[in-house]
Amino acid sequence: MSRLRRLAHGGVLALLLAIVMMGSAWSAFQRGVADRIAGFAAPVTGVEVRDRDGALLRAFANDDGGWRLSAGAEDVDPRYLAMLLAWEDKRFAEHPGVDPVAFGRALWQSVRHGRVVSGGSTLTMQVARMLGRLPTGSFSAKFEQILSAIALERSRTKAEILSLYLELAPYGGNLEGVRAASLSFFGKEPRRLTAAEAALLVALPQSPERYRPDRFPERAKAARDRVLDRMEALGLLDPDEAARARREAMPPSRRPLPMLAAHAAERLRAADPGRRIIDLTIDKAVQARLEAYAKEKAATLKKPVSLAIVVADHATGEIIADIGSPDLFDRERQGFVDLTRASRSPGSTLKPLIYGLAFERGVAHPESLVDDSPGGFSGYTPQNFDRDFQGIITARRALQLSRNLPAVELLSLVGPARLVYRMRRAGAKPELGDRSLPGLAIGLGGIGLTLEDLVAIYGGIANGGVAMPLHVEPGAAGPGRRILSPQAAWYVTSILAGATTTAKGSPGTIAHKTGTSYGYRDAWTLGYDGRHVVGVWLGRPDGAPVEGLVGEASAVPVMQDVFARLGSPARLAGPPPGILASAGGGLPPPLRRMGRAAERVAEGLKPEIVFPPNAARVEIGFGEGGAVGTGTLPLKVRNGRPPFTWYVDGRPVTLGALQRQSSWRPAEPGFLSISVVDATGAAAATRVFVE
Repeated sequence: MSRLRRLAHGGVLALLLAIVMMGSAWSAFQRGVADRIAGFAAPVTGVEVRDRDGALLRAFANDDGGWRLSAGAEDVDPRYLAMLLAWEDKRFAEHPGVDPVAFGRALWQSVRHGRVVSGGSTLTMQVARMLGRLPTGSFSAKFEQILSAIALERSRTKAEILSLYLELAPYGGNLEGVRAASLSFFGKEPRRLTAAEAALLVALPQSPERYRPDRFPERAKAARDRVLDRMEALGLLDPDEAARARREAMPPSRRPLPMLAAHAAERLRAADPGRRIIDLTIDKAVQARLEAYAKEKAATLKKPVSLAIVVADHATGEIIADIGSPDLFDRERQGFVDLTRASRSPGSTLKPLIYGLAFERGVAHPESLVDDSPGGFSGYTPQNFDRDFQGIITARRALQLSRNLPAVELLSLVGPARLVYRMRRAGAKPELGDRSLPGLAIGLGGIGLTLEDLVAIYGGIANGGVAMPLHVEPGAAGPGRRILSPQAAWYVTSILAGATTTAKGSPGTIAHKTGTSYGYRDAWTLGYDGRHVVGVWLGRPDGAPVEGLVGEASAVPVMQDVFARLGSPARLAGPPPGILASAGGGLPPPLRRMGRAAERVAEGLKPEIVFPPNAARVEIGFGEGGAVGTGTLPLKVRNGRPPFTWYVDGRPVTLGALQRQSSWRPAEPGFLSISVVDATGAAAATRVFVE
């Protein structure tokens, strides 16, 4: 074989070998790309809790303690994106993962200097490095980035790759991604950024620890200004705006990420740990205002007294604001306890539902006369909170004054079991303790209910008697359930709004009822207008008594402040058809007087001494040694028929008085037996001590 032929054969073999090697290399390259595509896993972002409009209420860190939130191009300022691409990868939209121009330049520099001088990395290559936690600074690492970048481009869209960068870019410490950085450094989402803020967020990932503005503000400013200079040179910023941006101060420290509606967020996250996005019905603006107010209010309360607030839309059942405690991290007030769901004694807050049931069943009318005087009911002998009694008054007045005796009497007529059933229809979960059947004591607070339970009940009254399921997650509500007739619900609203009579038209703006549990452990106020229902609780988280803690004095001001922060109140609705607006003699005879009040008519309404009450000590101004007093002893009677004759120690002191009150001056201190006799001969007596 000639030399020429041998060379030709050798050339052919060499060419075939080269082709085989190139084919093998290409095949290996393709397998490498395919392997990396299969190995890609989406980065885990923190759980986000969002309000009704998608605004961030609370974010949870990842298991490794890092803050990383989901992000896409739609979540950031367009100018920031323009700056980012101009700074990092101006040909991002065209290249297949590797920019030949930038890569060639970087390769030539590396050959000349024997080390990596400039990375030549595209945005895709940076994402590949961050996604795979790849090292930097070596040829092998760079080759791995190239393979992974090509794999990303084949398996992801440009928008998805950009989103990965926005989620993974490092910003120092445990901050990853542009949203976490913007919230931490600027206290806002990156949807609207100043030129200076956008430039800082572009610069930081270049050297996140060296450029941290909270630690090295001068370095951070220099890095930011280099970005601003480039953007001005490229025409993305005009000179005036760039100059203003250079004067903008660095953020002095990191801010905490949002933590609104913390208790509701934690509860729902714990219920389903796999959820990454939790949407709530909460209104972020309202929640933020009320949380700030709750902290301010708590600062005026003696620790460990705490408070809880729930605001809901009674037409839909959606919870607008949910404050389980003033401060999640306040250990003295056990801030970690969600007090909106703590079962406590509701005090007098169930009385409106009791009256509503009585109105619905035709047992009473707001203008019916009821008896607020001492008495017993099947062995249960309640007392009024103030230890005083009003005698015969209207049901309207009895509820407005929160008298206990009429409420218990009405409950005995409608039945405690029916009251519990209606509470459950509203969505409440009353705790009866060890009692299998409810007794009359539940009407005065002898039952366990939560603030959410009471808001659900009052929401039903406010919504014309139909309770919508109370819910904090969108779409979680079912159909409403009727707990009172429309007429009964309106009667109750008219009373709680302070109306003096049953009349046509809106009763006003806000209806409310207070409650104080036995031993001053819980102070409640539930109020509603034409749109919102507000529930307020104050007390100690451990359930211990708090001296002077009363619903009217403690909780009502909080409720009023809450309504003031909700905006202009909506007027209460007018009456539905079927309202009986008569009073007194205009009512049907069975509704004019009910229960013991009707019995007392049959008995002739005997007189009762209102003052001085039995066993009282009355100071009228006797001096040392029993000197003559300077004052007189008032004498007051109710019921009975005038004229009245008063007796003291058996001797008449006032004869034939037509008025229901008189007075008498005792000669010396000591015990006195006082009695009064009316025109029919009916009498009442009391024994007191004057001093």
